Amino acid sequence: MIFNKLIPELSVTDIQKSLHFYTETIGFTVEYSRPEEKFYFLSLEGSQLMVEEINNHWWTGELESPFGRGLNFQIEVSDVSVLVERLDEEGIALFRPLKESWYRGEDTEFGQIEFLVQDPDGYLLRFIQDIGER
Repeated sequence: MIFNKLIPELSVTDIQKSLHFYTETIGFTVEYSRPEEKFYFLSLEGSQLMVEEINNHWWTGELESPFGRGLNFQIEVSDVSVLVERLDEEGIALFRPLKESWYRGEDTEFGQIEFLVQDPDGYLLRFIQDIGER
């Protein structure tokens, strides 16, 4: 297995609830786990993420919902519409609806179809599908 140079590890309140969200709803794969430690290493189309039930090992201060305030995780997938359908089937509301966006990088604009959703602990996930550049 090749590990990305940056892999977020999210502290979660209920590992089973988070696992259901990430694997069953979104489609992440469990690459490996340590169930006795309530730890799971997940991947989706090249993105990698770790989730671990709060154990105070990484404790830097009080955790208050929603977790991860001030950041969002951009995750590129091949088809965002499939994820929107799965979330709708699970009754999970989107934080921001599906839309086309263009972002300037120097002299080029990069296009993507994107939406935002919060995981069970409030971490903000921005799923994108690349649509090219202009």
